[in-house]
Amino acid sequence: MNYCSNCGQPVAFGYIPEEDTERFHCPSCGAIHYQNPKLVVGCLPRRDDKVLLCKRAIEPCKGLWTLPAGFMEMGESVEQGAIRETLEEASAKVEIVHLFSIYSLPKIGQIYMIFLANLINMDFHPNKETSEVRLFSKSAIPFKQIAFTAIRYSLEKYALGSLEQLPHLGSSLKF
Repeated sequence: MNYCSNCGQPVAFGYIPEEDTERFHCPSCGAIHYQNPKLVVGCLPRRDDKVLLCKRAIEPCKGLWTLPAGFMEMGESVEQGAIRETLEEASAKVEIVHLFSIYSLPKIGQIYMIFLANLINMDFHPNKETSEVRLFSKSAIPFKQIAFTAIRYSLEKYALGSLEQLPHLGSSLKF
């Protein structure tokens, strides 16, 4: 960050009296420019005990499989964002059942929220970010070809049915 979005003057980075950590701030107008994590929202769409996956047609991870998910936009709820992303990436219409998983990636400032959802119909197809859309049974999910750690976590939780059966992830989930 080089310039203040409030007044346009150059910003500084460092400690300020009312904060306990270094932050971007504007010496001219006093604005503090907080940097907060981004929310990634998506769905785990299912139908007849199968899950809908999208093969990425764009970077990062082009050619790998993922759940339909993306960054939440201003003015929408997390559920609306998950439904929008599913429609954008897979042309799939879904009905959300409940929040299924939350996965934090503090090093890159992202929080994934994945919702379990039911496919409303079988009318789905790839869009510009997706090269292929397909239903997979739990036993056929291509775990070695999954694009993102948070997505693999959600799919493993779905396929195995509980977190207790995920010992390799369990230790990273302690607080």
